[in-house]
Amino acid sequence: MVRTGTIDVPEFSADWYQDIVDAAAGSPQPVQWFAGHFTEGAIVLLGLLLLVAAVTRLGAGPRDRALALVAPIPVVLAYGCSEGLKTLVDEERPCRAAVHAIIAGSCPPTGDWSFPSNHSTVAGALAVATLLLARRIGLVALPVAALAAFSRVFVGVHYPHDVVAGLLLGTGVVLLLVPLLVRPVATLLRRRSPAEPPVADPIDGSTRR
Repeated sequence: MVRTGTIDVPEFSADWYQDIVDAAAGSPQPVQWFAGHFTEGAIVLLGLLLLVAAVTRLGAGPRDRALALVAPIPVVLAYGCSEGLKTLVDEERPCRAAVHAIIAGSCPPTGDWSFPSNHSTVAGALAVATLLLARRIGLVALPVAALAAFSRVFVGVHYPHDVVAGLLLGTGVVLLLVPLLVRPVATLLRRRSPAEPPVADPIDGSTRR
């Protein structure tokens, strides 16, 4: 075990971290440039994928519209949970003891703890929410989320176990809360939906709904 902050980091995670940042430091400059930008841009990309997936549901029935409306809520709550865990765990960032300069450019300030990874939590939540909305788009979002999580280790600001915990946290919050939220919202939408106007039968002139 490796002591950081107020907790012990698993030795295997510290070893993997060092191996990954060593590889990152020796990677070509274009790879480092891409990783440094992708680690932030991936969240924006995942957000856009979620938006596109939500739009595909808005024109359907009440349950589909409810799913589109509630899907972003667990993402925000997952982020809040990760922030709460950070204050409880107080794991120092690995980049403070890194041998090589990190690709991220600078290490987050003291007090911005490492476990779990906020980026990975949000990435996992966005990807799973997108998958629940639209399977094909979700299958694109999932590997993007995995790469986003890995990039946090590659640029040097998180241990591997930080990002794995973040992905699991984001996934769990979405899978737990979406079914709980969809049903009441769908019921509300059904109640608020205006009744369909009567349609005249072209044969006998009678009306039906």
